[in-house]
Amino acid sequence: MSDRLTRIAIVSSDRCKPKKCRQECKKSCPVVKTGKLCIEVSSASKIAFISEELCIGCGICVKKCPFEAIQIINLPKDLDKDTTHRYGPNAFKLHRLPVPRPGQVLGLVGTNGIGKSTALKVLAGKLKPNLGRFLNPPDWQEILTYFRGSELQNYFTRILEDNLKAIIKPQYVDHIPKAVKGNVGEVLAQKDEREMRFELAKDLDLNQVLGRDVGDLSGGELQRFAIAVVATQHAEIYMFDEPSSYLDVKQRLKAAQVVRSLLRPNSYVIVVEHDLSVLDYLSDFICCLYGKPGAYGVVTLPFSVREGINIFLAGFVPTENLRFRDESLTFKVAETPQESAEEIRTYARYKYPVMSKTQGGFKLAVKEGEFTDSQIIVMLGENGTGKTTFIRMLAGLLKADEADDSNVEVPEFNVSYKPQKISPKFTSTVRHLLHQKIRDSYMHPQFNTDVMKPLQIEALMDQEVVHLSGGELQRVALCLCLGKVMQCLISS
Repeated sequence: MSDRLTRIAIVSSDRCKPKKCRQECKKSCPVVKTGKLCIEVSSASKIAFISEELCIGCGICVKKCPFEAIQIINLPKDLDKDTTHRYGPNAFKLHRLPVPRPGQVLGLVGTNGIGKSTALKVLAGKLKPNLGRFLNPPDWQEILTYFRGSELQNYFTRILEDNLKAIIKPQYVDHIPKAVKGNVGEVLAQKDEREMRFELAKDLDLNQVLGRDVGDLSGGELQRFAIAVVATQHAEIYMFDEPSSYLDVKQRLKAAQVVRSLLRPNSYVIVVEHDLSVLDYLSDFICCLYGKPGAYGVVTLPFSVREGINIFLAGFVPTENLRFRDESLTFKVAETPQESAEEIRTYARYKYPVMSKTQGGFKLAVKEGEFTDSQIIVMLGENGTGKTTFIRMLAGLLKADEADDSNVEVPEFNVSYKPQKISPKFTSTVRHLLHQKIRDSYMHPQFNTDVMKPLQIEALMDQEVVHLSGGELQRVALCLCLGKVMQCLISS
């Protein structure tokens, strides 16, 4: 069995802290005890180094590390020859690459941290693949020889010889205001190589924000602005990293139509997307990515849209006879339980009055309503129609307008509120944040089982809050919201 497996050792640079531990990994390693340098680390080191050739896969170092910084993973030996890129020793590595085709939209689907953005950078020519040889990277001639006989050889040859222009719409649109300064209309005018800015502004509902500064845009407006900036430019390779985040259903379909309108016989369009309905609508064919987040990722062969989405949901790749997830993802439709009149009468009812709120040129009118205990109420509506304003009024963060010279009194609810946009200001770790804000829930075993484990909070415990990615911040914010003992939980 060991002949058919190869081992990769991953040491997290965020978690490994040799200055704060006793180098338990090195002291407990049986290979080190025989005199071989399997693990090299000292109190002066920045990070531990594990030799994958000497490692026997016993897993003792994984258990002994006080910061849970080490992962030892067994991989099929066949994948070794398919290594496309590795960032460094004991770091993430990507196997294989998606195969784009001219005149068609390639969709990429996979969990976060599996290598989708890395694959985009390689295909855009912004990251030179090192084929796993990070100490002596190959030149382009060797890389082309490696991909000889595949569609990727023609693709990379075109990038090198024809100087193909590739544009990537970034994943984190909330970082755009730091890099782009100025007025929305002016930026679009500067980038408009195809003379399409007015048409795109209409299609993406940007006409009302053309006079605004980029720094004043909301998440959804930033997303539509980023798509418009990419679509106005002339390029041979268009890449969109999660184009539907922050957008409502209607805007997602409009954005998808804009992306598909970029197709030409000689152009490539590649889209990374988590929303399977948008991916189905957008793509002509799909590559799935599987592996272990932050450790390794493997790209499958291209499949038809229907087959690719079913493979991702099933967690099984039939062409490789490989299961990459223990259980398939199924959509269960819960039946509404029949409750007796006595049970319904026992529920506490929370009422709110008729109220309104005016902000600039926008006015929200709220009719009288009520909700009860043990209910989940979903608010549906387009972006900018006042959902967040209404939620903030219920939470007591916004005061309703006065009506007929009398104050509109909203009952005081004991509310836990998770906002739509999260701006981290806490200067310590996630562990300290949870301990400070929701200590009782955080220490409770039931809360750990029901909330923290499904949200995978344990892996983030020792990370600084200000350094968390967008998805990680959302998980921590949800955990905080659910951890407060309240009558009413409001999540935007």
